[in-house]
Amino acid sequence: MGGRLYRYAHNGSPRYAVERDGVLYEATGDIFHSYSTGTAIPGGLASLSLLPPVLPTKIVCVGLNYKDHAAEQNKPLPAEPLLFIKPSTSVIGPGQAIVIPPGVGRVDHEAELGIVIGKRATRVARAQAWDYILGLICVNDVTARELQNRGAGYTRAKGFDTFAPIGPCIATRSNRHQPGPLTVEGFVNATRRQSSDTSHLIFPIDYLVEYISFNMTLEPGDIISTGTPAGIGPLAPGDSVTVKVESIGELTNPVIDAT
Repeated sequence: MGGRLYRYAHNGSPRYAVERDGVLYEATGDIFHSYSTGTAIPGGLASLSLLPPVLPTKIVCVGLNYKDHAAEQNKPLPAEPLLFIKPSTSVIGPGQAIVIPPGVGRVDHEAELGIVIGKRATRVARAQAWDYILGLICVNDVTARELQNRGAGYTRAKGFDTFAPIGPCIATRSNRHQPGPLTVEGFVNATRRQSSDTSHLIFPIDYLVEYISFNMTLEPGDIISTGTPAGIGPLAPGDSVTVKVESIGELTNPVIDAT
C-alpha cells in the first residue's frame, strides 16, 4: 500500500491528512489529481475529528460475492455480479452512529472491502481497472434484513440514512495491480463474527470495475463495495461494530435507536 488519506474537520471545514511511515502530515491540493504534503500534525490521529474519507455520489454494492455468504443465505451463486446502490445520504464516517429506524426489525452488519474510484470511469477494460482506482477502504453494508427478506428490495433495505459507514481512511496504492489476499473481519462488541479474505471473492476487483463501468459511469470518489463473507448478524442499540480490513484499518461505529 501507499499512504493512507484521512479527511477531518478543522475549524468547521474539511481537510485532508496523509499518513506515511506512521507519521501524519497535512495534505493540500486535490486527492484525485495532485496533492502535496505539509508539516506533521501534532498529536497524530488522536487529535483529529475524522469525517468520511470521501463523499461518493453513489456506493455500488455487490451482493453474494463470497461463496460462504451465499450459502448462509440459502441462495445460489450468482452467474454475474448482483448489483445494488446505496445513496450518498446513507454515508457516515468513523465514530458516527448507525441509527436503527423504527419498525424495520432485524438490522445486520456486513463487513466489506471497498474500492474508491480515482477518476471518471466509463467502459473500462479489465486490464486497465487499477488505473482508475485511488485506493481501498472499509465499508459496513448495514442491512435491514427483515425488510430484505420480505422482498422490499436491496436498495430499500440497505439505503437508510447511516447505513453506509465508510473509513477510517483511503489506503492508496503505490502500484497498479491486484493486491494479494486481504483479510476482512467484522466485530460486534469486540467479538469477532466475520472473518475471510478476498481470495474468496467470486468476482474479483478488476472484473467488478469493468463490469460496473460498462453499466454506469463511476465518478471520482464513488465506491464499489465488494461483498461480505459469512457471519452476518444482528445489531442492537448500545452495540459497537467494527470492520477491519488488513492493510487498511479499522472502522468503528456505535449503534443507537432512532429518537
